[in-house]
Amino acid sequence: MSAKLVPTPRPGVLEIAPYRGGEAGAPGFAKPIRLASNESALGPSPRAIAAYAALAPEIYRYPDGAADMLRQTLAKHYGLDAARIVCGNGSDELIGLLTKAYAGEGDEVLYSRHGFLMYPIAAKAAGARPVTAPEQHLTADVDAILRAVTPRTRIVFLANPNNPTGTYLSSEEVARLHAGLPKSVLLVIDAAYAEFVQRNDYEPGIALVEANSNVVMTRTFSKIYALAGLRVGWAYCSAEIADVLNRVRGPFNLNAAAQAAAVAALDDVASVDRAREHNDIWRPWLERELAALGVTVQPSVANFVIVRFPGIGGKTANAAFEFLKSRGILTRGIAGYQLPDWLRITIGTEEEMRAVVKAVADFLGAQ
Repeated sequence: MSAKLVPTPRPGVLEIAPYRGGEAGAPGFAKPIRLASNESALGPSPRAIAAYAALAPEIYRYPDGAADMLRQTLAKHYGLDAARIVCGNGSDELIGLLTKAYAGEGDEVLYSRHGFLMYPIAAKAAGARPVTAPEQHLTADVDAILRAVTPRTRIVFLANPNNPTGTYLSSEEVARLHAGLPKSVLLVIDAAYAEFVQRNDYEPGIALVEANSNVVMTRTFSKIYALAGLRVGWAYCSAEIADVLNRVRGPFNLNAAAQAAAVAALDDVASVDRAREHNDIWRPWLERELAALGVTVQPSVANFVIVRFPGIGGKTANAAFEFLKSRGILTRGIAGYQLPDWLRITIGTEEEMRAVVKAVADFLGAQ
């Protein structure tokens, strides 16, 4: 009796570890405190909600495949060339499209050791080999990245700020990284958390894109704009790369309601300012309070922090995760990022932050 024949995926596909987002539910809690996915503490702009709702009678229509209004609004908001903006179903889609377009069998995709997990997933999905470079103090190391470049390197991904560590590279260091790369290598600066950064030496990548043909900056509406459920991302790049992305993306990859909500969110500057100001108060507060309890807190410039637990006497990150979950508080274990002793905690409301500190104190004090 012959073996059953079934379609076989391309080599490497079954080696992909599926991306698993943060948990959304906790047993016994109808509305747990969700601090696992770096979502907004304050929620979306009322204007964005209204714009989304207004599109309900039009859902039988195809969306604008070029996302023209959104691209024009982004261009006006940031002072960019709309023709060089490409919108996507979250920046994750754009990361995948760039990888499939520029890397394949026998190629290498390079990123820092604790970089975003979508980079190796995108590389393997394209048939390329993901390669990591060591970090220094949980921060991308320019010299280590440059040493890891080989003739097979096609893309370098740099999350800046980085998820999950919350660290960043200065504009000078990013420029040094780009200057050391061969012109044939694509540098993708993933600036998903750029709007939270309040540092004079930070630049999200626009300047490098404007000056070079081998740089892409990706951004998202999922974080400070609080539209994670709608999946809206965008890339700014050279005209040549924009042409490539528009050839490989789906013709209607961003739905109409999401486009309308994103335009409205951009126009509500006050809402974004409130979200940034809230984060500027409660992230450093959480860092101070947790550090005072004796755990290690990595300073962050984003809307989350990572915390290392001592690991002795049962005080491990896994045990802390389960203890907080038993209190209805959902955090994120980051062993998949090679940080098994750490948890990532999103900045939430004042009430949520105080609940986290109380729960961690109780966990550390429990025998």
